[in-house]
Amino acid sequence: MPPMKDLLRLARRRQPELLRVLERLVRSESPSNNKAAVDRCGRLLAAEWRRRGARVEILRQKHRGDHLLVDTRLGLEKPQGQIFLLGHIDTVYDLGTLQLMPWRIAGGRAYGPGIFDMKSGLAIALFAVQILRELRMAPKKRVVCLWTSDEEIGSESSRKFIEREAKRSDAVLVLEPASGLDGRVKTARKGVGDAEIIVTGRAAHAGLNPEDGVNAVHELALQIERIMRLNDPERGTTVNVNVMEGGSRSNVIADRARAVVDLRATTMAEARALEKKLHALRPILPGAKLEIRGGIGRPPLERKVAAALLRHAQILADEMGMELGEAFVGGGSDGNFTAALGIPTLDGLGGIGEGAHAQHENIVIRALPARVALIAGLLATL
Repeated sequence: MPPMKDLLRLARRRQPELLRVLERLVRSESPSNNKAAVDRCGRLLAAEWRRRGARVEILRQKHRGDHLLVDTRLGLEKPQGQIFLLGHIDTVYDLGTLQLMPWRIAGGRAYGPGIFDMKSGLAIALFAVQILRELRMAPKKRVVCLWTSDEEIGSESSRKFIEREAKRSDAVLVLEPASGLDGRVKTARKGVGDAEIIVTGRAAHAGLNPEDGVNAVHELALQIERIMRLNDPERGTTVNVNVMEGGSRSNVIADRARAVVDLRATTMAEARALEKKLHALRPILPGAKLEIRGGIGRPPLERKVAAALLRHAQILADEMGMELGEAFVGGGSDGNFTAALGIPTLDGLGGIGEGAHAQHENIVIRALPARVALIAGLLATL
């Protein structure tokens, strides 16, 4: 058992420095769709890791921000495996949001765009490695980090790197924010995806010969009624049509319509069953054509892959006199990909706070040292 209280004491001493680094990260805005901005924030983060003796590889991307692969150089000369820290640099906020919701500290909390989801997690990982180095505690396993640039928009360019490093690893620690102000880690997440429903009809004059047309909007409305029946709250399966468009003019029978459907399921079996039902839909109106695209893109994180890591983390938290609970959440993360490979994955190890993706996004400052110490303890003992 590592000296958890020593780790916690040192993490508390390093809290002012952590806040200074976190402020710089938050002030470096990094919207997913702005490569230049994400890369600026990535360079800042890379510099902080290099100052702590790490080797940083820039995984360059043409259309998205670059990803950072960090070898912490922390551990034994001949490591007995690998621990993988995972998170993202990008945020959901447009460039200029900092003017509307600036970095500030008030009432024991720090505020700013992306501070909770998940720049506090980036800082926590950085300082967990720093305090282990200061205490000369060498993990048995190689410790690597992957900080990606496109998690908030589906991880299309980063997924191959996530899965590559996961396959090399014995455990994955995801620095996404905690669940609730009691700091619960996330041991299960729903699988998430989008489906696009495209209807092709036949145009006609709405007054002169409407009977010659096939109304794509009408067909889509009938299909949506069918789609909503796929909801199964008892199994945790949710289906929601959140985007819909069609037609061109009020006096023209619509020849085209489309909808985008949010899909979520708790297990891979349920996800596949949902996709099968969705792709089995057939046209209702004579002459209408139906095309279904997409499905579950981010597989579920099922609790069975997190259970052993949770127990281990709870023992470490108990050594610090703290309780560590768990949560099942509907949103996905890059931890879904690693869990789907069967690699032990524990999520929600980042900052504790509120308001992800909202104007009041914030973290609880006094909770930071315990998260730093917990990550350090996990790295030292896994």
